Formats: sequence, C-alpha cells, structure tokens
Amino acid sequence: MGSQAAVSFLTTIAKAAFGLGTAATALSSSLYTVDGGERAVLFDRFRGVLDQTVGEGTHFLIPFLQRPHIFDIRTKPHTFSSVSGTKDLQMVNLTLRVLSRPEVSRLPTIFQTLGVEYDEKVLPSIGNEVLKAVVAQFNADQLLTERPQVSALVRDSLIKRARDFNIELDDVAITHLSYGLEFSRAVEAKQVAQQEAERSKFVVMKADQERRAAVIRAEGESEAAQLISDATAKAGMGLIELRRIEASREVAATLARSPNVAYLPGGQSMLFNLNAGR
Repeated sequence: MGSQAAVSFLTTIAKAAFGLGTAATALSSSLYTVDGGERAVLFDRFRGVLDQTVGEGTHFLIPFLQRPHIFDIRTKPHTFSSVSGTKDLQMVNLTLRVLSRPEVSRLPTIFQTLGVEYDEKVLPSIGNEVLKAVVAQFNADQLLTERPQVSALVRDSLIKRARDFNIELDDVAITHLSYGLEFSRAVEAKQVAQQEAERSKFVVMKADQERRAAVIRAEGESEAAQLISDATAKAGMGLIELRRIEASREVAATLARSPNVAYLPGGQSMLFNLNAGR
C-alpha cells in the first residue's frame, strides 16, 4: 500500500511539473519584448506581414503562428567611397557619410521589399549613383572652389532618392575628396608656373623702379648743374673759387690727421748744413 501511494504521489507531482513547464513554455513563447529605440513587425503565417508596427514594451503573440522581426529605428552612420569622373574627364575619389533611419510608419513595407538589413542594400548603391551624377556636372577645380554647392546638391539628391525606399536621411556630408595622380601633378606644375610668373613680375617691377630712380637722379643732377651755371653767370667765378677753397680746406684737414704725412719747408732752407762736414 505504501509503495503504491508513493508512486501515485510522484506521478501527480510529475504531471503537475509537466503541466507547469508546458504552461511556462507557452507563456514564454507568447511574449516578446521591444527595447527602446526599436520597433517590431509581426509576420503571421496566415495573413502575412501585418500592417501595424509594434512599439516599445512587452507584447503578446500567437505561438508558432506569429513571429516578430525587430528593427532599430535609431539614427545610424554609414560611410562609403566612390571613384567618379568630372566634367573635364578627371577621376576624383570621394568619401560620403550619411546618417539614416527608417520611416517608422513604413516598416512593414520595408520588411516586405528589403528586409531587416535594408540600409546595407540601398544606401551604398544610391550613394554611388548620386555622387557620380553630381560630380559629372562640375570640373575638377570646381569641386574645391564650389564645394558648398556640390555638397548641397549631393545632399538634396540623395535625400530625395532615399525617400523612394522609405529611408530618412538626417545628414549627408562629403568627408574626403582627392584627385588622381596625373591631376595632382598638373596642379603642382601650375602652382610652380604661377610662382615663376610672380617672380618674373617682381623682377620687372624692380627694374622699372630702378629705371625711374635713375631718371629722377639724373634730373636732379641736371637741375643742380643748371642752378650752379645760373649762379656762376650771375656772381662770376667767386662761387667756384669758394668751392675750391672749401675743398682745399677739407683735404688739408684730412692730411693733418694722418700720421703718415710729413711736411717739408719750401725754398732752399732744407739744404742748410749739407756741406758742413767737409
């Protein structure tokens, strides 16, 4: 009797545990959680993708008939590069960075047409398409001189193109721009030529200034000579004699200060006593 009661008790406990386990599994399968910054799209085996987007929180579903697909609706950065040809047939390397997010109300359509990895499928292709189309409208040098206009045109075109796929772009920016090797060499050669032209221009300006200075100096000397000639004609040779005396005075003062100059008396006095010893 005792053994049968124990077996019956254990059987009851096993059935209860199995029932509780089944209930817990069913309850767990009937619940799913949508975290912050996410949305869910439900797929029903009979009705397909449901049109209503599920928001944040814990929600119920029909186990084995419905399956949730979680979308991250937060803004995400994407960077991709493109080699494009300009209007003057120069190759340019461009790097574009975009901040994208899905249009929440169109998530069921995005899931049906593109899937959860919608951004990786769409953004690189339309980004390269827009970059090539915009760059082809400008010459290579205009990409630098008119960069704000180029960036605005790329941004507007890419935002419009992304909306065709229910994708919102919060920001579009060109982060890197570089030219091919041949164009870089041509730019360097142009800069060297411009520097040489500026140097030649400076040399010409210097020579012109020196010529003007020489003309002004000659005119000044000519005017001075004319003034001296006029003064001589009016006052006679007195002015010339005065200048001669002033020059002689300057020469005498200079010789007097020199230790290597000796003065000899004039006349025959320097010959005294030359024969006294005979």
